[in-house]
Amino acid sequence: MTDGPATLAALVGSRLCHDLISPVGAIQNGLELMALSGGLQAVPEMTLIQDSCANAAARIRFFRIAFGHAGETQMMGRNEVEGNLRDICTGSRMNAEWGPREDVPRGEVQLVYLAYLCCEAALLQGGTVRILRDDQGWSLTGTGPRVQLNAALWAQLGTPTPLGDITPDKVQFAMLAMLAPPRGFKAHVRGDASKLRLDLRRQ
Repeated sequence: MTDGPATLAALVGSRLCHDLISPVGAIQNGLELMALSGGLQAVPEMTLIQDSCANAAARIRFFRIAFGHAGETQMMGRNEVEGNLRDICTGSRMNAEWGPREDVPRGEVQLVYLAYLCCEAALLQGGTVRILRDDQGWSLTGTGPRVQLNAALWAQLGTPTPLGDITPDKVQFAMLAMLAPPRGFKAHVRGDASKLRLDLRRQ
């Protein structure tokens, strides 16, 4: 990663996720031990706590890849990548289909996770994002009952110009725009009212 602001943002993301995953994991372990010992009753309140902890842990694991620092040589296996996507979709209106069967570089997974979050932002009523890989790069196809593309925001993904004002819920666009070119990828987007396609092609 050669972009200074992107490097700093990724390091901050890694630090936050690293420090948060341990206490959340400890709460999950404590709840599991209580359940095994019979000290955890099946009441709605405890179910809500368990589900909330699982959701928080899933998001932290996903965000650690999407917004954290990615080693240049580190690889990720299909099970881990699919598991992160499956867990973050649990309980939501989103579904992700991961196509590659081989291990892939963590740096590329980071770009794909960011691209997934961009697609999620456009699928206003939920939907499915299908992720494929070939020799030219990656393609993400999002389908759902309602697709809405912010033309100005999406157009800047494929240009070297700096992104304008970004709100926290759209920070994935800024990260993807900064990280893709140094890693040899360029974004191409097209879509309509029910479908969008985001390609990350090798330059």
